[in-house]
Amino acid sequence: MPSAYDPDATALGDALADEPAYRLRQVEEGLWRQLRRPGEQTSLPVALRARLDAAFPPAVVPVATASADGGRTTKWVLALADGATVETVAMAYHDRVTVCVSSQAGCAMGCTFCATGQAGFRRHLGAAEVVEQVVLAARHEAPLRVSNVVFMGMGEPLANYQATVDALGALHGKMGLSARQLTVSTVGVAPMIERLAADAPTVTLAVSLHAANDALRDTLVPLNRTYPLARVEAACQVWRAATRRRLSFEWALIENVNDRSSDAAELAEMALRCHAHVNLIPLNPTPGYPTVGSPPERVVAFRDALRARGVNATVRATRGREIAAACGQLANVGGARRPARMRAPRTATTG
Repeated sequence: MPSAYDPDATALGDALADEPAYRLRQVEEGLWRQLRRPGEQTSLPVALRARLDAAFPPAVVPVATASADGGRTTKWVLALADGATVETVAMAYHDRVTVCVSSQAGCAMGCTFCATGQAGFRRHLGAAEVVEQVVLAARHEAPLRVSNVVFMGMGEPLANYQATVDALGALHGKMGLSARQLTVSTVGVAPMIERLAADAPTVTLAVSLHAANDALRDTLVPLNRTYPLARVEAACQVWRAATRRRLSFEWALIENVNDRSSDAAELAEMALRCHAHVNLIPLNPTPGYPTVGSPPERVVAFRDALRARGVNATVRATRGREIAAACGQLANVGGARRPARMRAPRTATTG
């Protein structure tokens, strides 16, 4: 089914072909700036509202919701038209909201410590299915505004390249979000990093590194066997030269795996060569990976070891762990199954 939030608006334009020319601009203003579905746009004739709502049903429908952190973190399980499900997380702060979106139902990258990677791959999402995750979260969190969108949910965004770029363009050009506040996270699809530098040079890039030597990274991130560290670093250098922007290295700290002094030394060398910020993330537990995250004292020691070598390093605050909404914990890829502690919505709408 077509979506009213398809970035190119071709189907929406076709549906409005018998209306005055201004109708398309009017409907798009309602969709993208007011976040109102056609049926909620009272400036439209009643019959047109009903016709558009029937022609463009929501592309993502909430089937379960959970909250944590005193209601400041919300996770949705969203059903897609074919029965696949994805998860989306909104994190509210005192004056803004960050939305973490999924770009695929599942993931084919197979990272051993990630719940999505453990569950496997079902399909790519379309750009509208990505965008509608942001719309749903923005409606839920109002009057707080969505200021940041991070492609850090289920899936590898650069393996679904065109949909990712189209969604980025729509979120910036149509919804009005700052391109610098749109972050694409990748495990290192090197050719697409280079392509992104040309197609979306103002967005932010985060590379999920997790190891700075090939032997260890081969075990943690299987894609490293295709694009080893030297190739990933070369792509990062291309991206940096083309965009003049600082990138980030994401590092999930795993006890006695990648939190040793030797790991800090290897990471520091690569981060300094790439002029990269390092974002440390204590590993969040997943059912399929028995190794635990580094304890707080080792996290601090690792951060301090990086800083002592001149690396800008910070520790990401964990949000939503108790509802499996934290980094690496998103995993619904089959039908509309719900984990414990999630609740079904009273109505299946995007509101």
